[in-house]
Amino acid sequence: MDMKLFKRKNFSLLMAGKFISLLGSNMLQFALSLYVLAVTGSAAIFASMLSILIIPRLLLSPIAGVFGDWFDRRRIIIILDLANAVIIGMYAILMIINGSISVALLYLFVVLLETTEIFFHSSMSAILPSIVSKDELIDANSTNSLIMNIGQLLAPVIASIIYAAFGLRIILIVSSISFLLSALSKIFLHFPATNKMPEKITIKNFKSDLMEGFRVIKDNKIISSIMGIGTIINFSVSPLFAIGVIYIIKEVLKSTDFQFGLFQSIFSLSMIVSPLLFSGYIKKNKIGKLCFNSFMVTALLIFLMAFVPAPFVLNLFDTNIVPFILLLVISFVIGMFATVVNIVLGTLFNQVVPLELMGRTSTVFNLLVTVFIPIGQMLFGYLYDIISPSYVILLNGIIIVLALIKYRSILIEIDNQDDNKTTEQEEVQSIQVEEEEQPELLYILPGDETNEI
Repeated sequence: MDMKLFKRKNFSLLMAGKFISLLGSNMLQFALSLYVLAVTGSAAIFASMLSILIIPRLLLSPIAGVFGDWFDRRRIIIILDLANAVIIGMYAILMIINGSISVALLYLFVVLLETTEIFFHSSMSAILPSIVSKDELIDANSTNSLIMNIGQLLAPVIASIIYAAFGLRIILIVSSISFLLSALSKIFLHFPATNKMPEKITIKNFKSDLMEGFRVIKDNKIISSIMGIGTIINFSVSPLFAIGVIYIIKEVLKSTDFQFGLFQSIFSLSMIVSPLLFSGYIKKNKIGKLCFNSFMVTALLIFLMAFVPAPFVLNLFDTNIVPFILLLVISFVIGMFATVVNIVLGTLFNQVVPLELMGRTSTVFNLLVTVFIPIGQMLFGYLYDIISPSYVILLNGIIIVLALIKYRSILIEIDNQDDNKTTEQEEVQSIQVEEEEQPELLYILPGDETNEI
């Protein structure tokens, strides 16, 4: 990770704005979950609020992608940050006046915030690769990953303290202010405009540009492979930690709330440590090789994790301390390598997709990948209820191995393309050097000296 990037005003302002808004957003999300459960006492209502978020994502992602490529991206992200500040501020005022927020208004609240997030992401996706060179993308994505993960770690801690002391209204005020500060930081951003608006905005032009985003994914083997790998991560690994590990900690190991909190904190820490430890390694190695090795290590660790809840392992110990520590260590290492994969795939995506198509391509990509998260959670959640957790975890590992077999040739092709580009660049540089040296050689020829005399 190159700290010199922070010497650039654009990069520093972008990271500061993203960190502030992420902190406010995650604090609000954490506090809302506590508030909904406290007011309704229903986990089903809380789950339904999370589930309905897929509706605006399905309906609006394609539209947001096209608009993100059409309009001034800097202006859009500033307007959307201000919109979030206003929406959250209005709910803060409502909370102060009435003392509470109805369930119906909470449903509307989360839908509004999800809608602004969809449009925000479509414009934000092209900004980082617009302000750094392709050679700096790995460092930039590593730094971005580090800062975002720090925000995700700090937000629940800060939110729990504020919520316990002052309730939801102060969280709403703090979150609203955070989006306002984020918008102010982005006013000073300056980067090349890569948006491309048609001369006339029509449904035909919209449809044409929307389909172009799908064609980019379909026709580019590398992008479609990234999507396939991302889908497998979300389908298999996401349920493992969202459901499986929590089930093992609470139901199999019968761990205390303190142990569960400790696990969550240390697992989050793995995503912060990873960019610090591996950024140099990532830069020195080829992207395809990094993906393959990271997936292979992850699969092996998941196979190892499958033994932790097995009865013959649990019976070896009088307490749950050793199995808990084993699960914690394995999960920590998996978290580090999963972060490496995210950084590498994000860098590859930024390198391959043209900036003028980044909005529609990234939103379509995220939509298709995100859809498989609830599918995986429902499937694996059902399996944890009917068979041993060890077998379910083994299935997670097998899925990753099968993915490695399927995409190994593509990962090799990515590295070969990089080698070919490097060779071509060296040849061009060699020709340029020869052309630059040629006049000097001609200058010292005897004939030239005679002509001068």
